[in-house]
Amino acid sequence: MTTPCLVPSFFFQQNIYFPALNPIAADLGVTVTLINLTLTTYMIFQGIAPTLFGDFGDMAGRRPAFILAVSIYILANIGLALQDNYAALMVLRMVQSGGSSGTLALGYAVVADITTSAERGKYMGIVGAGINVGPALSPVIGGLLAQYLGWRAIFWFCFIFSCCVLVPYALTVPETCRAIVGNGSVPAQGWNMTLTDLLRARRKTKRGHDATDDLDLDLDRQSQQPTLQRPKLRFPNPLRALAVAFDKGVGLIILYNSLLYLVFIITVSTLSTQFKTIYGYNDLQIGLCYMPYGAGCFAAAIGQGYLLDYNYRRIARRITGFTVDKKRGDDLSNFPIERARIGPLYFFVSVGLLAMILYGWVLELRPSVAAPLCLQFVIGLCITGSFGILNTLIVDLSPEAPATAVAANNFVRCEMGAAATAVIELMIGAMGTGWCFTLFALLAAVCAPILWAEARYGIQWRAEKREKRERKRVDKEEKRERKRLDGEEQAGEAEKSKDSGNGAWWRRKRSGKAGGGGGDAIANANANANANQGEMESKGVEALSGEEETDSVRAHPHPH
Repeated sequence: MTTPCLVPSFFFQQNIYFPALNPIAADLGVTVTLINLTLTTYMIFQGIAPTLFGDFGDMAGRRPAFILAVSIYILANIGLALQDNYAALMVLRMVQSGGSSGTLALGYAVVADITTSAERGKYMGIVGAGINVGPALSPVIGGLLAQYLGWRAIFWFCFIFSCCVLVPYALTVPETCRAIVGNGSVPAQGWNMTLTDLLRARRKTKRGHDATDDLDLDLDRQSQQPTLQRPKLRFPNPLRALAVAFDKGVGLIILYNSLLYLVFIITVSTLSTQFKTIYGYNDLQIGLCYMPYGAGCFAAAIGQGYLLDYNYRRIARRITGFTVDKKRGDDLSNFPIERARIGPLYFFVSVGLLAMILYGWVLELRPSVAAPLCLQFVIGLCITGSFGILNTLIVDLSPEAPATAVAANNFVRCEMGAAATAVIELMIGAMGTGWCFTLFALLAAVCAPILWAEARYGIQWRAEKREKRERKRVDKEEKRERKRLDGEEQAGEAEKSKDSGNGAWWRRKRSGKAGGGGGDAIANANANANANQGEMESKGVEALSGEEETDSVRAHPHPH
């Protein structure tokens, strides 16, 4: 649980310089409107960065991604503390956003790695407490620093704080990504190892210890998960997160979560300017005005975790044959997880949106400061509690890639929030605070049937998604099998053709030899025949000569 507890610390610093907007504008010689654009660009990158770090964390592991994100954040804070022009402030705030918000998806992913659905609500509440309370309470620290040490001290504070987080994390926090270490039984390797484990292994090597026992232990551990394969590293693809956002079930939750986030962000981003204009507060007083909102956020984050776990067990008891397994996790394929999570949401959304409308009109009428501060507590309790519940549901629906799913949620809500912060001051100037806040509350209320549709049809949509994935898997295997059979058939035909060619060659060779031997025999036979004929002719001539000689003797006898 160390990583989920460390992640909120970066969101504690997200809005830390809200009370210093006016001093920064005066120091750099620009308007407050231009300084507000740094909030917009910050949120743009706050949406983009988790899509990269989330995908990278699912591939390489949580540790490398977290260390890289925090290192970027540290360097950005050094630059922000030393810069002295508006362009540098704008660019470095974007870099700072990329580093800090990159840890968001990783925090929720670690919760998914180490918890089951039956107890996930409580741990998600711990992460949500820091993420939601941080932006509300950090202006208090920012106000103190800006008031007494100057606005540059804010970024030096962020630098020191992030270094204090990174060092113990790199030394001791283990890897949790299931694609890397499975259920914890597969030992981490390389950059997924903690620095203490790495140093311990090097000391053993230097001392010349026999590593046979360690190797046997590693083999025993790996044998428990023989099918575990490490993902191949590639450049992080943000489009994977966008694909999650367009999924029918998860996409609707992300959409409504983003609408609730608009209510959250416009309340936080306008508090500084509104309270300075209406009540004339200084930087420290403005920072203190965030405390009721932060208290509501904290109470919601802790309470919603226990509420979700209770509601999960309550619905599980109603399902015949379903038992909660806190060690191995539950099979949610036929469990109405959408109804278990969304059930408590209707009350919180209704009360939170009503408080939002009242908050806008209270600022319009400018009564005592106690009224808007009390309404801030209610908004923090109900609205942040609502999208904390929806964050838990998003992780439940994406067990195979929770970091990517959280990144998709963060991308959509931050881009919508960036657009809202860019125009909110103009809208307040044109419509007034009351109607402006009412418009955003009504927008969320009109879209509330999304929650009912998700609770009603979510389990059906998940079944359709599984069937589609299974068909795709079967088609892929069939295609691979056909390709294998075609390859074997082609190889067989090639071998057969080769054998056939070799046989023909041997037949031709044998036929050639047989033909050559027959010719020789015929030639020999002809030669013998000619020789015999010559011999016979020779004998015939000799016989004829003998007969002629006999006849001559008979005709002319020799004298005695």
